[in-house]
Amino acid sequence: MHKLTKPKLVKIRSANEAKKYEIAAANMKELIKKGCNLLKVSSSKVHVCLYEDGTVVTEEYFQNLPNNTELVLLPEGQSWNGLVHEINQVLGLDRDTDLLISAAKDLLSDEHSPKRRRILGDLLRNLRDNSEVENREEDKDWFEGIDARFKTKSAYMKYNCESRIRGYLKEVNGYTQTIPNAKTKSEYKKVVEILAEKLKAARYNGTYFDRSERDIHRLCTQEGWFTCQGAFDENNCAFLHSINPTWNLDHLIEKKRTVIPTFAEALKGNKSGDINMDYFYKLLFTRENLKLVHIVCHKKGAHELSCDSRKIYKRVRRTVK
Repeated sequence: MHKLTKPKLVKIRSANEAKKYEIAAANMKELIKKGCNLLKVSSSKVHVCLYEDGTVVTEEYFQNLPNNTELVLLPEGQSWNGLVHEINQVLGLDRDTDLLISAAKDLLSDEHSPKRRRILGDLLRNLRDNSEVENREEDKDWFEGIDARFKTKSAYMKYNCESRIRGYLKEVNGYTQTIPNAKTKSEYKKVVEILAEKLKAARYNGTYFDRSERDIHRLCTQEGWFTCQGAFDENNCAFLHSINPTWNLDHLIEKKRTVIPTFAEALKGNKSGDINMDYFYKLLFTRENLKLVHIVCHKKGAHELSCDSRKIYKRVRRTVK
């Protein structure tokens, strides 16, 4: 006589529902039959995998599983990526779902691990985030400490960006005092005036932080979220930083170490009209040479990048031999 296999107690669910069912089954055939009946799916070409990591369960594997193992029953063509799928389900929920916020609060109240408390705290802050709300009356916490003249987030962030760009212009102008030659200094001042007019016409590029602007003009989403573009020597952010509201604008070719000194040097023995104004304007004040970076990705060391000597002057200058 064949020895009867003792039924194993497992929990089974589908990929689309969180509800789990307890099933007692002696083998995979019995498990699939009972599971399909409970989940109301066809028993044709289905497979079972572990809930925790998506490992496919075979007959041999099933016989070695401990009781109360969580399994997922999947019809043909459907896959399960374990906890990745669960995280995706959570991310797909409405950001302001009270149920999700309540669940996170409950977990946080009983959690003692510093790491898990930090993760749950970050989750709660993001769930409560009202970035998509624009007006002061709708998000008073966001406007705390901000001058009352700013009625919208777009207006305040635009002002922030303008202030930063104005600061760059001030640095360019301040370099005037370091130029010893009177003629070079005079030409330098002329260029600064032209740059100032150009910036004024562009509204100091405040559109970069204005969520109400068109995509091509802004560095944020329509909801006001910023994404780190990575360090100056990287193509993207390896940490996947989101920046709200901590941010920095980093010059790839450095403003103080390289661009301004090169600009001043180019004026020695030359007139302001000889300088390729557009090139230096782009290097100093535009996204062509600026990256939006999280403070962690803002490298303070020398970038070791130089201005393109072919673009410094308006035309190619021939050297007299």
